[in-house]
Amino acid sequence: MRYPQGHKAAVKARIVHAAAKSLRQHGLDAVSIPALMQEVGMTHGGFYAHFQNRDDLVSAAIQSAADDTAQSVFAADLPWRETLERYLSMPHLAHPEEGCVLAALGTDGARQSPGVQRTFADVAVGFLRLADRQGHSDGAVDPISDEALARAATMVGAVMLGRLVQDEALAARILAAAKKAASS
Repeated sequence: MRYPQGHKAAVKARIVHAAAKSLRQHGLDAVSIPALMQEVGMTHGGFYAHFQNRDDLVSAAIQSAADDTAQSVFAADLPWRETLERYLSMPHLAHPEEGCVLAALGTDGARQSPGVQRTFADVAVGFLRLADRQGHSDGAVDPISDEALARAATMVGAVMLGRLVQDEALAARILAAAKKAASS
């Protein structure tokens, strides 16, 4: 049976999207290929028609998640204050499966294979560049300003800490303090 043009790319995108969501929610080591493929309605053997190995999928999922954050939070037409409101929000804390891959999985990046580490490094630098572009009206992103480095670290760190404290009031205070620090 012949599939229509674009079918393979659409199936791959569906797998990547499901993996991006699942990895952010459950962690890099908690997602199995058979379970993921079952979730998207395919067999485990079908995985290899789209990916060389698990690291290939993980890298694609990390990049996909980062692209989603770039489009939804760092859209070029958003003012910086709106970017901060979207990123440093209680819904972002409550839904890691839909949020920033760096805040959800960044600390695990250094313990991955070299290919996955490279993807995390690229995503991190991209995040820094977006924070620099979004936080300055001149659009300069090279070299990345020290202010952008501090803003980005504040943003990612605040989301990570907010998820860890298990106290909604304290998490809200962490987000508010980070908004204040990142907007100055």
